[in-house]
Amino acid sequence: MTGDVRPGPPPGARPGPAPGIRPGPPASGSFAARPGPPPELGDDEARHPAVDAAVQAMANAATLAPADQIAQYEAAYETLRETLATIDQT
Repeated sequence: MTGDVRPGPPPGARPGPAPGIRPGPPASGSFAARPGPPPELGDDEARHPAVDAAVQAMANAATLAPADQIAQYEAAYETLRETLATIDQT
């Protein structure tokens, strides 16, 4: 081997964002990707009121603080699990 040659990227510019520029939260201070209410699907007799209520509860959870969202999602999950279990039994 000759000299101090080490494997690695060639010298010069490195790929990636420019130094000092880092991604951060949206400038508005809120998250723009908040979900809206679930779409209205019409009067389909195959729908189940408990499932509709659980879906609406999950949509409403988006407006809560993250700690409160967890409890809302867990309650909706339990409702969906119980509802699906009763559907399987019939």
